[in-house]
Amino acid sequence: MHQKELHDITRWWKALEVGKKWPFARDRIVECYFWILSVYFEPQYSLARKILTKVIAMASILDDIYDVYGTLDELALFTDAIERWNVSDKDQLPTYMKYSYKSLLDVYVETEEELKKNEQSYCVYYAIEEMKKLVRAYFEEAKWTYNGYVPTLDEYMKVALVSSGYMMLSTTSLVGMGETVTKVAFEWVSSEPLFLRASTLICRLMDDMVGHGFEQKISAVECYINQEGASKEEAFSVFQKQVTNAWKDINQECLRPTPVPMAVLMRIVNLTRVINLLYKDEDGYTSSKTKTNGFITAVLVEPVTISG
Repeated sequence: MHQKELHDITRWWKALEVGKKWPFARDRIVECYFWILSVYFEPQYSLARKILTKVIAMASILDDIYDVYGTLDELALFTDAIERWNVSDKDQLPTYMKYSYKSLLDVYVETEEELKKNEQSYCVYYAIEEMKKLVRAYFEEAKWTYNGYVPTLDEYMKVALVSSGYMMLSTTSLVGMGETVTKVAFEWVSSEPLFLRASTLICRLMDDMVGHGFEQKISAVECYINQEGASKEEAFSVFQKQVTNAWKDINQECLRPTPVPMAVLMRIVNLTRVINLLYKDEDGYTSSKTKTNGFITAVLVEPVTISG
């Protein structure tokens, strides 16, 4: 089943002509699928996996547009267009942005059509709103980079927790899960509860620590060093403690009654687990030719030996 899903998603990705239309972007569709497979592997979540894989793949392209390619004027137009969420707005954009804008909106149109079958298309509204928040955060960080501005750590974290993508992914992970998820769950996750904030903190800090020194954008490490006059090692020590404490928050929240079922909580737990898998000691997504290839081969290529 997983191999068939990956086959279908890869065909969709190739039809987008990523290498031709966005040659600056990371081409990581298999890694994206593996990431989402770590969030839910169960057969009943096949549709949810397909939706979330396409969304994380498009978010990766957007991240690269804002980080490494677009000019500030282009990014302002792009951000405004996404805020309006109307495909006709693509005509005002540069060619490479037209493609990405239409491709992004197409994912959500396709998702809405699929969910109409079960009268659950309302879910898409929440997913779109989180994508808009993500893009606003990308643009704020782009402005910092273009202006050579290093924010305070608090200023940075308010934006960077959103730009980590984990608030958006956590909300979108619930789309396509069927009757298990209700409006209550979407309202809960949209309120950014401690459970979600802890997951997002782990994602952001682990990403920033492994990316420090080679990523072009501002990170929590740079902000802390600039603000406190600290060394890289001191910054890492502080952040590693925060990651540990955030895991304690997640564990504690799992033991408390919440407005949502455990199936919803586990999506966020698993999103956090896969960050620990991919970003412990190195960036297993951007530099995917390292340990991540081994994981993908073990899970999706090599047969499992079952002793009888």
